[in-house]
Amino acid sequence: MLIGGFQKLTLLDYPGHLAAIIFTAGCNMRCGHCYNAEFVLPEKIKKIPLIKEKDVIDVLETRKKFLEGVVISGGEPTLQPDLEDFIKKLKNMKYKVKLDTNGLRPKILKKLFQNGLLDYIAMDLKSSFEKYAQIAGVSIDTSALQESIKIIMNSGVDYEFRTTVIPKYHDEAELEKMLELISGAKSYALQQFIPKNTLDPEMEKEKSFNKKMFDAFAAIAKKHVSNVEVRV
Repeated sequence: MLIGGFQKLTLLDYPGHLAAIIFTAGCNMRCGHCYNAEFVLPEKIKKIPLIKEKDVIDVLETRKKFLEGVVISGGEPTLQPDLEDFIKKLKNMKYKVKLDTNGLRPKILKKLFQNGLLDYIAMDLKSSFEKYAQIAGVSIDTSALQESIKIIMNSGVDYEFRTTVIPKYHDEAELEKMLELISGAKSYALQQFIPKNTLDPEMEKEKSFNKKMFDAFAAIAKKHVSNVEVRV
């Protein structure tokens, strides 16, 4: 595992659980609004001191009585060839495991679910499929995203889809098209865009939505999804 960051405690990233969070290095998207550029861009990854997997495991061993779960985020964790083996180690320590993913590698997700290795999964939904490449910064296989959505919704595991909404890309019509992709889903989160430390410096000039727009977006989302959360 290429581990670029390790936070020993997070109260926000695993709903309802005290958890640690691991950030893997490397990603197959180049979203301009991403604020984890040091775990995405190869030239930045080269400059950060990678953390040894053993050191992370050793810390987690000492915190088993305190922590309930471990979040694996990134970057994009499904790019790690030894992700499954790493999660097995966490499960052997009796940790609940939450995975954050962009959904581009459905075969990996399917295998993790089949082996009972995930307790929670969060998939980013960037936009409608028509706009995906514009936001992701790379060509996108939308059929892979569609497959991941289906796998997650049928997994029997707790999950959420989530969108960081940005005035440059999102309006009410766009949100409606997006939500149709996950209509009937259990949980969806609208996240505030923070124009700071973005992968594309130009994105720092962009604005964030106000509460009125978040309320309008939430109303649209509730037509499609059972539980809607606004994170601002």
